[in-house]
Amino acid sequence: MLIKITPDIERAKSLMDMAEKREESLKELQRRINFPTIIAEMYYEIVKELVASLLFIDGFKAIGEYAHKEAIDYLSNYGFSHEDLSLLHDLRIRRNKSMYEGKQINPSYLENNEKSIVRLIRKLKTLLKFKIKESEK
Repeated sequence: MLIKITPDIERAKSLMDMAEKREESLKELQRRINFPTIIAEMYYEIVKELVASLLFIDGFKAIGEYAHKEAIDYLSNYGFSHEDLSLLHDLRIRRNKSMYEGKQINPSYLENNEKSIVRLIRKLKTLLKFKIKESEK
């Protein structure tokens, strides 16, 4: 469920900063090891933090059992396509299965989807930087 809160730009910036640090560490991780499950989980954490950041800027917070699903669905308000949302939901589901059921993510998943996931992360970051800049005027 999305609840209305007072917009929190500082919290949004902090989450965005954390997502960027995860991105940096992910690049280092990829150079050293090839664990697709851990890499996919990291991508999901980056997306989750960026989406939460957007919600805070807009004065919302996702809570409850379907919080992550609803947070991703919120991106449709910013023109993210059905295909984009489907990919992010698929990543969410795979991350949940790995975290809670110990299911490994097949290397082919990243081979087939990593470029699109990275593109969506860039799109989210661009949107957030614009929103932060606009809110500080």
